[in-house]
Amino acid sequence: MMVRNALSMIPRPMSGFTLIEVILALSLTTMLLGLLSTGVFVVARDWNQNSDVLDRSLDEALSILQIDRALHGAFPHSYVNRDVNTRHVYFVGEDDALSWVSTVSPQRTPGLMAWELFNEPDGVYLTLAPAFSDNPDERLAQAEPALILPGYEASFSYLYDEANLTRQWRDEWLAEEFQSLPLAVYVRFTANNRSENLEEFEVVARIANNQHRNLRPNTVGVSF
Repeated sequence: MMVRNALSMIPRPMSGFTLIEVILALSLTTMLLGLLSTGVFVVARDWNQNSDVLDRSLDEALSILQIDRALHGAFPHSYVNRDVNTRHVYFVGEDDALSWVSTVSPQRTPGLMAWELFNEPDGVYLTLAPAFSDNPDERLAQAEPALILPGYEASFSYLYDEANLTRQWRDEWLAEEFQSLPLAVYVRFTANNRSENLEEFEVVARIANNQHRNLRPNTVGVSF
């Protein structure tokens, strides 16, 4: 009996971790957490970058689609020029800018809409204004333009019928002189000098309603 009591009084070794083992465990945990946080950061960064690229691609595609629809819906809008007291068709096409009237309105409002596309150093801008019975240039000048294609620049060409019935492209089209719209409009969107790695877009829009029903096209004084 006394032997058992004596054995029970002998201290037994305690089970547990030593200080070195605890330090090693904490170090490994810290290392794993650091690797995990780095991996999460990389994944989140790539996700945000891919989301930004996708959002920009969708915005660009939507803008190109709206421009394409508006060009297909180009209308030979006429107005009276008070200076010469004659009626003219509105369509001002240059190699780097275009103003026209379309039956398409992005705001889904009824009536004709005047569109204007032009280049600036930071991209392609669009201006919209209602097209009433007069020249819409003044309302376009007062409207606030919107940057729709950052980093891009637009170039325009216009299809016409030459005298020998062959179709050619030219760099400008003034409906005030020709009294009609071109047969088609070609628009090329490319990256400007300040941007890189931007996808190139092209729009070829045939204009079915290119002649005014009451105004005869003027092809006598046109020099191509």
